[in-house]
Amino acid sequence: MRAQLKLALVVILTGIGAGLGGMLLALLLHMIQHLAYGYGQDALSSHESFLLGVSSASVQRRVAVMALCGVIGGLGWWAVYRWGRPLVSIKQAVGDKAPLMPVKTTLAHALLQIITVALGSPLGREVAPREVGALVASTLSQWARLPVATHRLLVACGAGAGLAAVYNVPLGGAVFVLEVLVGSFTWPAALMALATSAIGASIGWLGLGAEAQYVLPKLPLSASLIAFALICGPLFGIAAHGFVRLTGHARQHAARGWQLPVLALLNFTLIGCVAIYLPQILSNGKGPAQLGFDSELGIGLAALLLVVKLLITSSTLRAGAEGGLLTPGLAIGALLAILLGGLWSLAWPGIPLGAFALIGAAAFLASSMSMPITAIVLIAEFTRIDHDFLVPIILAVVGSVCASRLCGKFKSPPPRIPLTP
Repeated sequence: MRAQLKLALVVILTGIGAGLGGMLLALLLHMIQHLAYGYGQDALSSHESFLLGVSSASVQRRVAVMALCGVIGGLGWWAVYRWGRPLVSIKQAVGDKAPLMPVKTTLAHALLQIITVALGSPLGREVAPREVGALVASTLSQWARLPVATHRLLVACGAGAGLAAVYNVPLGGAVFVLEVLVGSFTWPAALMALATSAIGASIGWLGLGAEAQYVLPKLPLSASLIAFALICGPLFGIAAHGFVRLTGHARQHAARGWQLPVLALLNFTLIGCVAIYLPQILSNGKGPAQLGFDSELGIGLAALLLVVKLLITSSTLRAGAEGGLLTPGLAIGALLAILLGGLWSLAWPGIPLGAFALIGAAAFLASSMSMPITAIVLIAEFTRIDHDFLVPIILAVVGSVCASRLCGKFKSPPPRIPLTP
């Protein structure tokens, strides 16, 4: 009984700690965004549009901020790899050997991700709160001297709670733990994941509010849209497979040593120059996704943003920057869906492009992140879409994942990575 009470206390404290960590990181991101681009400085915790703030900033400011991003990111990650202890990823921390995450190195790694995404890096911000949540859980587990199996599960729950806090996705955080990090379902794991994610999300409300990440107009459901989901779902899976190969190759060959600060500065400065004409490309992709859901992107602009987003995401990883691919993947799926939806509308008009974008975002995210159930839940919580709209989303996700896994069976062997002494 005493052991169970101790575990319950650690679970509660993990949810609180991960929630506070995620909330503080999100507030830091908003503060840096507002200060860097000079907008909304009287409401740092608001959900004021970053895209609107960037678009209002001068072109000189966009380039200067992105150059600063390159300096901070390049020197910061170079210093972490040069003097910090070896990083331990969340996947490694919940693995069989359960290595401990180094506190200082992990915190520096998380802060660099938040700072660079706030300044305009095209990568996602979701890894940082997951790392902080996992670190909180690991520290509490060591203090409580929990068994190794329980320690691993608690670290996974802390990561899920961090995700839940920063995105207000209590169910999505729990499902992410079970599907992606743990890879199995047991009642103890489910209860711990649900409890920590719910607590983390509720703590996040204190500073971030309980708003949805994306505000959607009323999207009609039709037989034509369901047919689109069935037919085009596999296309998103094939595209997602290519995206995974592209980003995986970029990460395998990411710059290290003296090349990292040099390439980071060049990469981010170039992105700032492109942002003179396309401010939508800055940061993790939430802006283009929202425009797509609102049916405010034409096919031509969507195609241009899709190509540029793919290029700068891979180039940023190649330059040695760190960050997630959740929101970038969601945005890329939405942009691709607008192109496919535009072609579909030539034969079956009447469906707003935002409906295609929502389906494509879910289908692409499911395959690119290898998490079909989590993707469906996240899209539902991100957008709070009508229940009936889940039907085409689920159909597209199923087709996408099947096609992606089929592509994986026929892919060429990964390139050999030479071992360095």
